[in-house]
Amino acid sequence: MIDNHYKYYFEWMPAYLTILDRDLRIVEANRRFRQDFGDFEGRHCYQINQHRPDRCEHCPVELTFRDGQCHGNEEKFINALGTEVSLLVYTTPITNESGQITHVMRMATDITEIKILQNQLRDSRERYRKLFEEVPCYISIQDSNLEIVDANRRLREDFGVSSGDKCHKVYMHREEACVPCIVKQTFEDGQIHQTEEVMTSQKGDQVNVLVHTAPVRNAEGQIKNVIEMITDITQIRQLQSQLTSLGLVIGSISHGIKGLLTSLDGGMYLVNTGLAKDDRKRFEQGWKMVERNITRIRRMVLDLLYYSKDRVPELETIPARGIADEVCEVVRIKAAELGISFGCDMERNIGDIDADLKAIRSLLINLVENAMDACRVDAKKKDHVVRIKLRGYSDYIEYEVEDNGIGMDQESRERAFSLFFSSKRGNGTGLGLFISNKIAQAHGGEIKIESKLNEGTRMIVKLPRKPPSSEAKAPKK
Repeated sequence: MIDNHYKYYFEWMPAYLTILDRDLRIVEANRRFRQDFGDFEGRHCYQINQHRPDRCEHCPVELTFRDGQCHGNEEKFINALGTEVSLLVYTTPITNESGQITHVMRMATDITEIKILQNQLRDSRERYRKLFEEVPCYISIQDSNLEIVDANRRLREDFGVSSGDKCHKVYMHREEACVPCIVKQTFEDGQIHQTEEVMTSQKGDQVNVLVHTAPVRNAEGQIKNVIEMITDITQIRQLQSQLTSLGLVIGSISHGIKGLLTSLDGGMYLVNTGLAKDDRKRFEQGWKMVERNITRIRRMVLDLLYYSKDRVPELETIPARGIADEVCEVVRIKAAELGISFGCDMERNIGDIDADLKAIRSLLINLVENAMDACRVDAKKKDHVVRIKLRGYSDYIEYEVEDNGIGMDQESRERAFSLFFSSKRGNGTGLGLFISNKIAQAHGGEIKIESKLNEGTRMIVKLPRKPPSSEAKAPKK
C-alpha cells in the first residue's frame, strides 16, 4: 500500500500516522503509533484511540471518505498506558487508479505539552483578571493618547468608564489633560510616579485619591501602555481636614483674641485710673470698652465651638429678610471700597424661618465675600456687580448671591465645597464655601451652584422654613 520509496518516511515521521479503510479499521500504522498505542490489526480506530465501542460523533476520517476533502480537528486519544494525550488531527484521501477513495491517511501531532501550557496561561490570565477586577481600588490601563483601554469593575461602576474614554474627561470632567500628568511622565521616562488628586464620581461625589502609575512593556521592552492604580483616601483626608480646619480656626480666633485683649487692657486701664482719680466719665468709658471686648471674645469662642465640631443648629424663629438686610449693610462698605456695584433684590413679606441666626448670617457673609473676591481677581471686565436676592415660597426660602466675576468651570463647580479648594487662583483660603455648605446642610438645606467660566456665578441657598429635627442635624462630611 505504501511504496517502498516512502516507507522510510512513513515509519519515522515524528507524528502518529495511520491508514484507515471505510470501516474505520486501521490497516497500517507507523512506528511511533505502534509504540504508544500497541497492536492495531483488525481493530477500529475508535477502539484503540478513544477506548470506546462505537464511532466518534464528529469523525474527520468519515468526512474525508464522504467528500474527498482534507479535514482537521483537535482530539484526545488514550494511549496504551491509559494516559490521555491531546492531538491535532489531519486527514487526507488515498485514491486508486480510477480516482476512487479507498483509504484515508490520518496524521495526528501530539500537542499535549502545548495544551498544558495553554491551560496554564488561561488559568493565569483568569486569576490575574479576577485580581484586576476585584482588587479594592481603581485600576485603569491607558495608551499614549491618555485613552483608557481597560478598567476594573470598581472603576467602571463608580465613574462610568468605557473603553476609549479620556482619563481627565472621566475623572475630572476636564477637556484638557492634567498638568502635570503622571501618565505622560511614565510614558516619557518609564518610571513609577505618584500624585494626589480629587476626582468626581458619576454620582457627583468628591473622591480624594492617591494615584500611582507604572509602565506596561511589550516583549521588546518598549512601553506599550501605562497602568494607573488609584486608592480612595477620602476618609483619611476628611479626618485630616477636620483637624486642619480646627487648627486654622483656632489660629485665626487666637490672633483675633490677642487684639481684643490689647483693647481689653486699654479698657481696664481706663477703669482703674478712673477709680483712682474718681473720674466717673473715664471709668464709664473704660467699662464700656471692657464689656464690648468681652462680648466680642465670647462670640469668637462660640464660633470656635461651632466650627470645631459638627453640631445641631440652635433654631429660633427669625425674619428671613432681616438677616439679608443685616448682611447687606455689613458688606456694602467693603464693596464700595473695591469698586463693585452692590445691590439687594428682596421680596417683601417673606416671613420667618426657623434657623440659627449667627450661622445663617455667617453663611451669607461668606458667600458675598466669595463673590466679591471673584470680581476682585477678574481682570477681564471693567465693571463688576454683586447682588443678593431673596425669594419666599410656602415651605422654603431661597437666598441668591450673584456676581459677574471669574466664574467656574465644571471641575471647579464640583470641587467648590471641598475644604481648602479655591477657584480664585490662589487668592482664597478655600474655607468660606466649605463652611457655608456645612451650615446649609445642618439646616436641612442645600447650596446649588450655577456658573460659567469668565461669565460669573450664582449661589442659590435653599432653606426649609421649619426644618424637622431629623433634618436639622450635623452636616454631611
